[in-house]
Amino acid sequence: MDEFDLNVFVNCPFDNEYRQTLLAMIFTLKHIGLKPRLSLERVDAAETRIDKIVNLIKQSKFGIHDLSRMVSQENNETFRMNMPFELGIDYACQKLSGLPWSKKQILILDIEKYRYQSAISDLSGSDIRSHNDDPMKAMIEVRDWFNIILEQRIVSGKKIWADYNDFQAELYDELIEKDGHDSVEEVEIMEITQHMDRWLD
Repeated sequence: MDEFDLNVFVNCPFDNEYRQTLLAMIFTLKHIGLKPRLSLERVDAAETRIDKIVNLIKQSKFGIHDLSRMVSQENNETFRMNMPFELGIDYACQKLSGLPWSKKQILILDIEKYRYQSAISDLSGSDIRSHNDDPMKAMIEVRDWFNIILEQRIVSGKKIWADYNDFQAELYDELIEKDGHDSVEEVEIMEITQHMDRWLD
């Protein structure tokens, strides 16, 4: 299996409120043996954000797109359209680019299953999965989707969740007790993914 077949472009919020859901999904992908790809991994200041995203989409057979933050939370707050925009790029890559991109598979997540229809009615009829802003629920949805898509036996979502909690306990000891961080929350996402790799190995 080449790298394209293992890469999963993860298009989701990077805000603090979503952090635990993001980490749970990244851990799930790594646990399954896949390679999550995030725009956070590309730090070349000369590369524009949109170019980073397009390149990651082109390199990835799978895409996970979470639309849960596209709705404004406060009066006069602008809708956050980055994630629907990136979903559109991934969809176009699948439909218009030929092989190997025509083999791409896309998972769409939201807080509620049908909420997206009021914002993106063109997606009506799509199989959207919901996570209710719950990291464990998001983890199980991602696991269950790949269990179907990959047509292989994957351990249960509850087992992955138990492993994730064990990892978090060891991560706390590593970062706070050994490395001297004041909080796990201050550590960059990509550094935590490196700890995941070592723990899973």
